[in-house]
Amino acid sequence: MRRAAKIAVGVAFGLLAWQALVTLAGLPPYILPGPGRVLTTLWTSRALIAEHALTTAAEVLIGLAIGAVLGGASAILMAAAPLARTLLRPMLVFSQAIPVFALAPILTLWLGYGLWSKIAMALLIIYFPVTSAFFDALMRTPGDWLGLARVMGARPARALWHIRIPAALPGFASGLRLAAVYAPIGAIIGEWVGASRGLGYLMLLANGRARIDLMFAALLVLAAFTLTLHALVDRGCRALARRQG
Repeated sequence: MRRAAKIAVGVAFGLLAWQALVTLAGLPPYILPGPGRVLTTLWTSRALIAEHALTTAAEVLIGLAIGAVLGGASAILMAAAPLARTLLRPMLVFSQAIPVFALAPILTLWLGYGLWSKIAMALLIIYFPVTSAFFDALMRTPGDWLGLARVMGARPARALWHIRIPAALPGFASGLRLAAVYAPIGAIIGEWVGASRGLGYLMLLANGRARIDLMFAALLVLAAFTLTLHALVDRGCRALARRQG
């Protein structure tokens, strides 16, 4: 209850500061519309925004699910096999060396203007934090635990499954929390490059038609979705930690 009250106070303060900026600076609506105008547009265009928001949500959730599975599997593979570590770690670094904006047109060319090019963008942008956080946690397993496993005759595979992976779950959770914030970024970038649906496409369309209030309304929905997704992932990670504990 206290957390909800703090969130409500923060939102109210932000709206008041936004309105004060518009009023004191005398900004016209085509530069920065007031929160009242944006909220009115959000209500009157709710069906249109919801239609595009569902597309973006599908791209983000599918990309997040695939990225979590692929990143977790890659981290386990690198921790278990030195050869895989030698081969995959340079690819991880290389994937972050190229700006995602440069890859978005290529993915759109290869995968088309549908969902999969945006899912690939979301996957690409979250793969590194999930894999890196989980791999680092796997490599930091306490030596006493591994020594005890060796004394008891546990094979490396059993030690990995029963000791190293459970001990590294907090690191995997940290990677998922970052992925929940980064995944919408990848989807929106993909929609900006080429799409016919989605919140990113709607924002570009509204900007081209000087519907700045609609653009801000879509942006608010995107921000609310990202915060909700992060909160749900965080709650799930905490539940997993309590169950493990």
